Amino acid sequence: MYFTDRGIEELVARRGEEEVSMVWVAERLREFVDLNPEFETPVERLATWLARLDDEDDDDLD
Repeated sequence: MYFTDRGIEELVARRGEEEVSMVWVAERLREFVDLNPEFETPVERLATWLARLDDEDDDDLD
């Protein structure tokens, strides 16, 4: 189990029943980066990965 799995499990346990929009997720990611600028690159990579998830042509994130 990766360390991040615990955070993901907590997210599912606390908010697993909620439905949110991608706009809401994007706002929370921006807020998180504003509070934690050292995580800008990983958040950008996660957002890009999520945005391209269904794109068969973009298998890498450059």
